[in-house]
Amino acid sequence: MIIAVFPGQGSQTPGFLSPWLAFDGARERLAAFSEQAGVDLIAAGTEWDADRIRDTSVAQPLIVAASLLSWAALSERAGSPVAGVAGHSVGEIAALAASGVLSDADALRLVGLRGRAMAEAASAVETGMSAVVGGDEQAVLERLEALNLTPANYNGGGQIVAAGELPALAELASDAPRGTRVIPLQVAGAFHTRFMEPAVETLRSAAADVEVGDPELTLWTNSDGSVVSDGRRALDLVVAQVASPVRWDRCMASFAEHGVTGIIELSPAGALTGLAKRALRGTPTVAVKTPDDLDAAVSLLKEDQA
Repeated sequence: MIIAVFPGQGSQTPGFLSPWLAFDGARERLAAFSEQAGVDLIAAGTEWDADRIRDTSVAQPLIVAASLLSWAALSERAGSPVAGVAGHSVGEIAALAASGVLSDADALRLVGLRGRAMAEAASAVETGMSAVVGGDEQAVLERLEALNLTPANYNGGGQIVAAGELPALAELASDAPRGTRVIPLQVAGAFHTRFMEPAVETLRSAAADVEVGDPELTLWTNSDGSVVSDGRRALDLVVAQVASPVRWDRCMASFAEHGVTGIIELSPAGALTGLAKRALRGTPTVAVKTPDDLDAAVSLLKEDQA
């Protein structure tokens, strides 16, 4: 069982979208995505610098657009879809589109709104996020609680992402729990925490009128790692996830329980395959960073079907 996973915010890098524009129709498709999301995604993915694409209102639609563009290229090249999909944080919106819960157009409209709403919520208080790698999990959680920080992402593989106000994150970095490394993330807010509650209400109102279908592929939720078969519930969970922790650790545990035999991460890839190599040792992975990686992804699919 080969699955596809879709990355979250912080995966973007300047110019990463450029090689994907070589595909027939890619520029036109991105132009439509740009109109739907309210962001010039072609310029953002090919010309803008790291600071500009770090902006939440830009980063989120840019990542989802890139994921769907590379997903379409993989589907065309492979001739058959993967068996299941999951997305990390904003990547869940790409997963909803890939599984047929949302149309691409509705996915881009929602992610554009999500990015703007979360950016506005983040502007109220100076907040951020830092990855805490290694150490004893309970000791890490106790240290976060003492600093009034939230464990926003349980990423598995010995990584928890802390979120909250910048002075507390600075204190965490200067006096990290024993055996850990604290790595500031290139995001502009404390996502998946109480600071994002205003964005949840904005997104919930918009999602209420969106037409949804039930997933055509196995679809996992960040909420608790379970499989979701009802499209409306899947979208509701993605909306609520804006202010709730991402349980990617439970998603990966569920991948193992469901017999996943390979993982393909769509563009901008690398972070989720890295986590899988630590938490799902021995499971083959392919990170589709550029079109040159598509052949490896197709080979993995063909090996599974043989």
